[in-house]
Amino acid sequence: MKFKITLAISFLSLLVFAAFKMDDDPFAQLLQKFEDYTSKYPQEKVHLHLDKPYYAIGDDVWFKAYVVNTKTSAPSNISKILYVELINEKDSIKKQVKLPIMGGITWGDFKLTDSLGEGNYRIRAYTNYMRNFGTEFFYDKTIKIGNSWANKVFTKTSYNFTKENNADKVTATVHFEDKNGVAYSENDVSYDVQLDYRSVAKGKVKTSLTGDAVISFTNNQSFQNKSGKIIATIMLPNKQKVIKSIPITSTSNNVDVQFMPEGGTLVEELPQKVAIKAVNADGHGEDVEGAIVDEGGNEVTNFTTNYLGMGNFVFNNQAGKLYSAKVKFKDGSEKTLKLPVAVKSGYALSVNALDTGKVVAKIMASADLVNSNELKVVAQSGGNVYYISKAKMDKQVLMANIPKKNLPTGIVQFTLFSNSNQPLAERLVFIKNKADLINVSLNASGISTSKRGKTAFTFDATNDNKPVLGSFSVAVTNAAKVAPDENNESNILTSLLLTSDLAGYVEKPNHYFLKDDLQTQKELDNLMLTQGWRRFLWKNIINNAAPNITFKPEQSITISGTVTKGNKPVAGGKVMLMATKGTMYILDTVTNAEGKFVFDNLSFGDSTKFVVQARTKTERKFVDINLDVVPGQIVTKNKNGADIDINVNNSLMRYIKESDNYFNEMTRLGLLERTIKLDEVTITEKKNPAKNSSNLNGAGRADFILTADQLSTCVTLSQCLQGRLPGVIFRGNVPYLMRSQNIPVSIIVDGMQMEADFLDNVVPNDVESIELLKNIGNTAIYGSRGSGGVIIITTKRGDGGTSSARYAPGIVTFNPKGFTVSREFYSPKYDTGNSNSSRTDLRTTIYWNPQVITDKDGKAQFEFYNADEPGTYRVVIEGIDATGHLARKVYTYDVK
Repeated sequence: MKFKITLAISFLSLLVFAAFKMDDDPFAQLLQKFEDYTSKYPQEKVHLHLDKPYYAIGDDVWFKAYVVNTKTSAPSNISKILYVELINEKDSIKKQVKLPIMGGITWGDFKLTDSLGEGNYRIRAYTNYMRNFGTEFFYDKTIKIGNSWANKVFTKTSYNFTKENNADKVTATVHFEDKNGVAYSENDVSYDVQLDYRSVAKGKVKTSLTGDAVISFTNNQSFQNKSGKIIATIMLPNKQKVIKSIPITSTSNNVDVQFMPEGGTLVEELPQKVAIKAVNADGHGEDVEGAIVDEGGNEVTNFTTNYLGMGNFVFNNQAGKLYSAKVKFKDGSEKTLKLPVAVKSGYALSVNALDTGKVVAKIMASADLVNSNELKVVAQSGGNVYYISKAKMDKQVLMANIPKKNLPTGIVQFTLFSNSNQPLAERLVFIKNKADLINVSLNASGISTSKRGKTAFTFDATNDNKPVLGSFSVAVTNAAKVAPDENNESNILTSLLLTSDLAGYVEKPNHYFLKDDLQTQKELDNLMLTQGWRRFLWKNIINNAAPNITFKPEQSITISGTVTKGNKPVAGGKVMLMATKGTMYILDTVTNAEGKFVFDNLSFGDSTKFVVQARTKTERKFVDINLDVVPGQIVTKNKNGADIDINVNNSLMRYIKESDNYFNEMTRLGLLERTIKLDEVTITEKKNPAKNSSNLNGAGRADFILTADQLSTCVTLSQCLQGRLPGVIFRGNVPYLMRSQNIPVSIIVDGMQMEADFLDNVVPNDVESIELLKNIGNTAIYGSRGSGGVIIITTKRGDGGTSSARYAPGIVTFNPKGFTVSREFYSPKYDTGNSNSSRTDLRTTIYWNPQVITDKDGKAQFEFYNADEPGTYRVVIEGIDATGHLARKVYTYDVK
């Protein structure tokens, strides 16, 4: 290989750009524009510290959330509300919690009820403000949830891929067995194969004597449909049908290989580093090897990937020549791919961050560009500029050394700019600066190695040898039952320093943090060479392309809207907010000149229901209320699809069997809620005509019911009901029972008690059902309010069960999502009074504390009792301080 460029000189570097701002330098103006842009539109990162890496149905998922401002790296004060969701394999949200953020932190939990099925679930977390910048940077983690507790059929699937007439043919072998490993032999199985939610094959097979069912299908559009599921229904000997959903992560064994020049572009006659990334069909990196050959078939250099399909080689593209890569795969097959075409004239940017003390930046130019215009290099991270250089390209190579101590921990983006301030090349590097991390010094002298023994820890948190006031979370698990996958762990360092700043899937993120040797640094650098950067784009700054801020940062729960009359805003209107369920609120306000009103700084639980009432200044009630409702976040495709496990139950078999013992013990003691699943029976019943009713006796339990289709011809509701409610007479528009004509019938609309003459304020077309309660058996539950009978009016909610309903002019009911109350983790205390309890302690999470606070001296402590099972107990501490320094500490000890 030829290297024509040997001369290198240092060029001017300026670590601060204040000097540029003192003149009219266009580059200084660009930097100021960048500073203004990132200050005006700061972004947020979210990390969830989960107590365990995987779970079983019946478990609790405990988590602590750390929300960070990317601009300051400190705990965020942009948003005060966090949404955390549990999403199943069908991309459906099964659970959502809404949590208040205090000082950039919050915590909560999910209960995995046995109404869920086993599978690959996602935990997604985001703020409303984060939605403006796309879902790519949400916290989104795939977790495995197994099921032995309420499961009769276990499957294990393997796939075989072949080509048939240029289409992908897939043969799936699905093994069926029970919890004890006994195969379901000669059972009927029906199946439906779906790729990207489109059915491509259906049929019936019978399991073999060994419990195997062979299912074959063909993907005729392999370029499009690469993932999906097999829905297999097996008929058990007792005629019970059990449905299993089996993931399809790919339909071929193809490997995609890409070649990416350092800086972005190959330039003729310049020696450049070229990165390789080889990814198989299910999204995992796959190592390859091969050679670069010229047009005559002559080998120029060879290459090999050394970790997760990533590697690099140095290559000098000779003028006027085209090159190809002959790639050899692990199955012995080969493929020839064209290398990117080199440009005749241009610049190349090379950055070497492997030195322990410095980063070496190198600019190379083609010969025709020597002694041309001035160039600039900028290094920025999280919207902050840390390094600037300007120099005239009077030689073919310019170099600069930047001390690592001047750069922050995490991803740093180096950008080369032309004289006209246009980006020419970019390069990402990862900086490990220990000065940016919190040192956690753990004192383990108080640990106990015995079952049910009391274990106490103290620790000192320091940064730069100074005590740190920070918030920490602690999770203790029995690693003999919950085996950690250390390479693939998602933790506070991988989330906030690495994956939250990269678009796309990062495989085994914690591998790059487990060691600090040269080989790991090279592997991390290959990741930087191949993974795209998307958080802050210079072209958006240059083109003044500001993000569209559709979703405002939430500082509190707010109920707002507009009052109109005849499509014109009502200024100075009176608006009242009343809570009817879950809490007590009665607030009022006045609309502004545009008819807008707002109730903010609200805090209420998830089941609270509100009524909003509006009037004009002169108390006229015929107005319209339009509430501001923020649409929910759609569920996008799982970006971590490569983490999907085809055989979740099989992978977690040891854990879920261990969990069975715990659940059975809890059930024996009556401490566990459990759904009792009955054998399938066919029940025929009439559809409940008042399914959404607030009837205290139960929806539809009334003496008489009218439905919407019977109310379509009336102008007023009292007109509709005259002569149609048995035993009811009307005086004007007030209803009375014939047996008690001195007491008007109570009117209840959507759970709210109304005045007796309120009836005609309800528009008949807005009514879903009307229930009449006359007999003492139905009215007794309403006490004195029911002495004259009760009419329960339920307004229409539509097929989607909307959260608000307008049933009369000037009144709207509203059921917004409130805060979820976080539970407290139960950790038993085995003092002398209960250490001999007959209850067997089989917990997998031994201890969870989401809020361990260090004092002014940086000291903190926590204590707990070991469980009844021996093993290696794993203590994981994560945390953050007020300036954004991160902490992670892992400690293990043995219980015998």
